[in-house]
Amino acid sequence: MEHAMVAKSSVTARPVDPNQPDPPIGSLAEARASIDECRRCELYKAATQAVFGEGPQHASVLFVGEQPGDQEDLAGKPFVGPAGRLFDSYLERVGIDRSRVYVTNAVKHFKFEPRGKRRLHKRPDAAEIAACRFWLDLEMQFLEPNLIVALGATAARSVLGKVVTIGELRGKPIERGNAPAVFVTIHPSFLLRIRARPEYEQEAEKFEADLAAIRDYAQAG
Repeated sequence: MEHAMVAKSSVTARPVDPNQPDPPIGSLAEARASIDECRRCELYKAATQAVFGEGPQHASVLFVGEQPGDQEDLAGKPFVGPAGRLFDSYLERVGIDRSRVYVTNAVKHFKFEPRGKRRLHKRPDAAEIAACRFWLDLEMQFLEPNLIVALGATAARSVLGKVVTIGELRGKPIERGNAPAVFVTIHPSFLLRIRARPEYEQEAEKFEADLAAIRDYAQAG
């Protein structure tokens, strides 16, 4: 499998004060340190903090989710809430070591609707996804992964640059020449919303099969 060949050049982030020059970003660590200054959309105003990706500097597999949830927003780490724990359990089932992959989200701030003391998830819109693609581009540039896994429709839209149907694309690699191949599957939060046990088991089996295919493809590369 060909490695993504992306030149490592310094790029810039939107500063807090738009009248000040953009600070250069030359590494993944610098991107992580700069992201709380991002003002590319309005989501930063209500969120506790930005949530950058997490994983090894040169992970060959990059998992992309939708956005931080309530617990991720508070902890400042991706995939630590209920969906993240379920995700970890399925990675373990198929033999993917979470510590050896990089996990992030298409959108880095938690978008929510207050409901009493609760904060209910709201799906990011097209403009928010596009604005935050800046940060995902940085992660892809500095990681140079062999494989990108889009978890859910928002992630797939961000990675592929278009609206896609999960059911039509899941389970097989999307080859893109010298760019990293892409797998598309559901977001684990989808499983958490299923109440009927037979339907849950059916969808969980499909998700596990997708992850097994991802494991096999990554190992073959």
